[in-house]
Amino acid sequence: MAKKSSKGRSASGRKVRKFPFLFFGFFIAVIGLGFFILKKSFLELPCANTLSCEESLNFSVNNEEQAVFSGQTLTPPKIDLSLISDEPTVLGSQAVSSNKRIEVDLTTQTLKAYDGDKFFMESRISSGKMFPTPTGEFTIWRKIRATKMSGGSGAGYYYLPNVPYVMFFSNSEVAAGRGFSLHGTYWHNNFGHPMSHGCVNMKIIDAKKLYEWADPPTTADQKQSLPGETGTKIIIYGKAP
Repeated sequence: MAKKSSKGRSASGRKVRKFPFLFFGFFIAVIGLGFFILKKSFLELPCANTLSCEESLNFSVNNEEQAVFSGQTLTPPKIDLSLISDEPTVLGSQAVSSNKRIEVDLTTQTLKAYDGDKFFMESRISSGKMFPTPTGEFTIWRKIRATKMSGGSGAGYYYLPNVPYVMFFSNSEVAAGRGFSLHGTYWHNNFGHPMSHGCVNMKIIDAKKLYEWADPPTTADQKQSLPGETGTKIIIYGKAP
């Protein structure tokens, strides 16, 4: 009997000694899950005007779809595909000026463009409201004649086909894949006030003028900077009201 009791106490003792290790393992798992949730919720950097960080980076035209913004259904501008060339731009076929620069003042919600000391244009813009437009010095890395942007949820849901004259910009801190850009805007006319999800909204007529002037030059539906090409510099500063 004593031997059996001793074995029972020994087994019981082993169970007691295992319990702290099980509790510690559970505690570590909970902490790990907590850090994962924090990373997903707060540490991952958001995309501008897209759900996937990839959707808006490619040429896209759909002249049959309707747009949705702020709960309203809108008709996007029609994109005339006959005016979009399938011929690739040849390197060196158009002059590239490294003196070109675009300045975006978030405080006054204005954009100005220069070629060296020569003034080119000025436009009212709408910067980020739902998410701030990044500040710093950037370069245009890709230009697309038209694309689709969508995102948000509930009352903030938007679905915007045929967004015209898109000029994507990036730098070493703001990755190209996050999709920040200057682009034409047809879903609101409230320029001079923050309205976007991080991009710089412009009137379509102003975006067209800037798109055709800014580097890298292109005559095709889309163009990504190639080795040896220099995209126009964009300087964004100030604080949105």
